Amino acid sequence: MKKWMFISYFLTCQAGFGLSQVMSTEKVGKSPWGPNDEIGTLNLMSDQSRLEVLSHVRSGKIYDLSVEYFVGMPSFHALGDPAYQFWMTHTPKGTLIDNPNGMGEGMNAKVSYTGDAISMYTHMGTHIDALNHFGLNGKIWNGFSADEYLGDKGWKKTGAETIPPIIGRGVLIDILALKEVDQLPENYRINSSDLKSALERQKTKLQKGDIVLIRTGQARHYEHADQYLDNYPGINLDAVKWLVEEQQIMLLGADNLSFEAFPPEREDNWVPVHTYLLAEKGVMFMEQMNLESLAHDGVYEFAFIGSSLKLRGASAAPMRPIAIPIN
Repeated sequence: MKKWMFISYFLTCQAGFGLSQVMSTEKVGKSPWGPNDEIGTLNLMSDQSRLEVLSHVRSGKIYDLSVEYFVGMPSFHALGDPAYQFWMTHTPKGTLIDNPNGMGEGMNAKVSYTGDAISMYTHMGTHIDALNHFGLNGKIWNGFSADEYLGDKGWKKTGAETIPPIIGRGVLIDILALKEVDQLPENYRINSSDLKSALERQKTKLQKGDIVLIRTGQARHYEHADQYLDNYPGINLDAVKWLVEEQQIMLLGADNLSFEAFPPEREDNWVPVHTYLLAEKGVMFMEQMNLESLAHDGVYEFAFIGSSLKLRGASAAPMRPIAIPIN
């Protein structure tokens, strides 16, 4: 969605809908894994479940499901969050001139030195949203309140540092292939019927504890931010409720910017899919994945392996997930 469209919609919501409407319809979920739980449905993982999926690996082929980080990459700027920045801190020529190590011209001419730094929003590139990313009425998943647990250096509960390494059975649901088109319609909302039809076409069945990745085809535009960000398709509430409540999946992911489509399907919540998954059900999800190689090779079932950076108190963290086909 274009930035001006998003801001216009957001201001309309602020003016037109009161807090009481939001409070009357939704509330944060309490974890079945206890009052101290910070990882929600990732509790479905166990040593046994990890070993089970890895025991079915019969190939050494690896599919990289992450995108590259680069200056000018797509990013969500509509609410003022920063773009990705990269700069050199040391270069071979600069080291020769500045002599920062005090080793002199001879040593610095022989031993070249390159260093660099980055600055970025945590919700950029391939990343996973922590359960504190969105809440309802001052609380996040499991009833943790901002008043009690949010400090100047981030959340004391459900921060990205609590997300464990993830290993599980992964399933690709290829919506673009189902529709047999080159591009889904603008702002298309993927529903549960789409998911069921795609799974039937692929001859794939979901299992409890699966990691479900949804291909919209948006990753094909990742090198061109304007196209990638423009009116992208996403999943709707009906679809995620089917996945979570009926299929009991563990984790979700997609190749678009914000997982769900905009403008939102409800008038009392500008990110209803986010709050349903994160705040109500304790289900994390990954965004801006690259699912094109899996789709190209028709790999629909795989061992998913992913680990995110342990950013203390953060609402998201970059990750480098991979997929290994299973039989």
